[in-house]
Amino acid sequence: MSPPIAPVALEGRHVRLIPLSPEHEAGQIEAARDGELWNLWYTSVPTAEGMKGEITRRLGLLAAGSMIPFTVMDAAGTIVGMTTYMNIDAVTPRLEIGHTWYAARVQRGPLNTEAKLLLLTHAIETLGCSAVEFRTHFMNQQSRRAIERLGAKLDGILRHHARSPNGALRDTCVYSITAPDWPAAKAHLQWQLKKPR
Repeated sequence: MSPPIAPVALEGRHVRLIPLSPEHEAGQIEAARDGELWNLWYTSVPTAEGMKGEITRRLGLLAAGSMIPFTVMDAAGTIVGMTTYMNIDAVTPRLEIGHTWYAARVQRGPLNTEAKLLLLTHAIETLGCSAVEFRTHFMNQQSRRAIERLGAKLDGILRHHARSPNGALRDTCVYSITAPDWPAAKAHLQWQLKKPR
């Protein structure tokens, strides 16, 4: 990738993405409490007791060069979740946007749309990615609809791809936006942010 992928802050009107830090633990715990997100069986959001370990895990992957984790903040500067660049392939180059979760109060609003616009713009236009991937549980219909609204196309379904937190085998839906797809997807995201809600 040119330039090399590294932690960066990205800011819009509705959202601010900053490098994840251990100092964000209390804010992340409060964000996860909004909606008791750890109770969603088809995704993995840390509990209050597990938040420190999740932050440590993500920062370990940052140190290993395979993840760039972000803290997600709303327009008022309140922590509302996490997201990452992950599965970074510097040779192709491509990456995945994933391990994303948001407090219930900001779901289905402009925050996610703008966050994805910022992340995709940086990945494709600055880092030169040929494709950006998204993955979600087959049963996570809310996430699948949100990914499809971004303009991502379904590449396929990986059957029995991983174990869910409850031990069940997970079928994973794999989506992507390629560099040639990006101009139309970008225009669509910009339009979504401008249209009345």
